[in-house]
Amino acid sequence: MQRLAKFIYFKILGWKLNGSFPNVDKCVIIVVPHTHWLDFFLGLLIRKVINQEINYIGKKSLFKPPFGWFFRWTGGAPVDRTKNSNTVDSIVQIFNERKMFRFALAPEGTRKKVEQLRTGFYHIAKKAKVPIVMVAFDFGKKEIKIGEPFYPTDDSESDFQKIHRFYKGVKGKKPEYSFD
Repeated sequence: MQRLAKFIYFKILGWKLNGSFPNVDKCVIIVVPHTHWLDFFLGLLIRKVINQEINYIGKKSLFKPPFGWFFRWTGGAPVDRTKNSNTVDSIVQIFNERKMFRFALAPEGTRKKVEQLRTGFYHIAKKAKVPIVMVAFDFGKKEIKIGEPFYPTDDSESDFQKIHRFYKGVKGKKPEYSFD
């Protein structure tokens, strides 16, 4: 499957890979920009290219029949996202229960244009004591860029400046919705 994924990614689609996935069992992976539904499938493809297990979360109801098997097979983990539950704590609990959990999410929280990233990923990484790995899906350069892992500090302003610098100039599938 990896050979097929590489053929599709590099030869058919003509994309490049800048960076390599770090040797970590647990991390929060932030993928920016998220401007189109195709981002999910590009994510599935690149994880085969780099041959790494990458996880995501979804609302509990998605993991019931008839499609629950698909979400688990693609790395999904169910969480209770009702008003009575704390999503950050629920995800931290998953980190604590598993030997390996590489949690990928789009911190924009939508496929539309946003001015600020949501901060849940940052609080999850701090509480779970895991690094953040920044990944850019740059449709302008036809490149996926993977950053070095970093642990969030007590200086969130400095940490978010670092995050903003990494994504500066990156264009999503719909460039007008790109985070900048």
